[in-house]
Amino acid sequence: MEWVEVSIKTTTEAVEAVSNILYDAGVAGVVIEDPNDLNFLEKDENSWDYVDESIFQNLYEGAIVKGYLPESPVLIDKIEEIRQLVALLPEYGLDIGIGEVTTLEVHEEDWSHSWKKYYKTTKLGKNIVIKPTWEIYEQKQGELVIEMDPGMAFGTGTHETTMMCVMELENYVKENTTVFDIGCGSGILAITAAKLGAEKVIAVDIDEVAVDATANNVKLNAVENIVSIRRGNLMEVVTEKADVVVANIIAEIIMILSKDIKSFLTEDGTFIASGIILDKVDAVKENLISVGLDVLKVETMGEWAAIVSKVKGGKHE
Repeated sequence: MEWVEVSIKTTTEAVEAVSNILYDAGVAGVVIEDPNDLNFLEKDENSWDYVDESIFQNLYEGAIVKGYLPESPVLIDKIEEIRQLVALLPEYGLDIGIGEVTTLEVHEEDWSHSWKKYYKTTKLGKNIVIKPTWEIYEQKQGELVIEMDPGMAFGTGTHETTMMCVMELENYVKENTTVFDIGCGSGILAITAAKLGAEKVIAVDIDEVAVDATANNVKLNAVENIVSIRRGNLMEVVTEKADVVVANIIAEIIMILSKDIKSFLTEDGTFIASGIILDKVDAVKENLISVGLDVLKVETMGEWAAIVSKVKGGKHE
């Protein structure tokens, strides 16, 4: 099968929205090249073991989002629709930068292997190691190794938003903890919670590809007895309460989710929200406070932020 790479030049702010346009068009996953992320890694000496230096070459000053579509009779129409939807984003207050959409034909064999150069074994937080299934890694004492095979699916764990979520899960997941992973993608955070000792984890995503990817990775890590996976919106498929809810999505969705989040948290529950660009931090904080949560801290990494909040009146650590 032949594939077409669709590449969109945009900004960090618009990455999530552009990615969603590609997902809606039928891509099963995206590659994001963002110099703001790489500039952060460049300053962090410890990260160099995990980054292929070739991705620093020929960088566009903004972010580039790439997705892959199979050749088909409707491909030209799909690409035109992508162009139109990207051009509409400024009407929603997003700076899309150039917003240029280009295409490149690639062979399936080339595509299926070339993206792996972006994905290396990475240590997150104190003890969590994310390891692609095709790499060899010698586990060190105290480390929890998570095997991942994202295939054509979602996050690899190397993005700052995921890193911050993992760090906060290390802080808040205890034995007997129930955790919800909202927008689970490839299941990294759900599996992390299980490896950290959570008694029960529910991973939720509206996308069938994400649900399938999570199921595959849950099996790879032998945590099927802890992690259950549900397809749909949180409010529709979950009736339980959690000690920790983690959502690595975007600011706008977090603010929508926060209206009902208290009804899914225990009396002393913690909400870890990430995927927030720095410009949106104050808006998200105000929103969380307005729905009755206490904001405990804001962590930042690169151009992104994670906000930890608790049910008002709960125990603060």
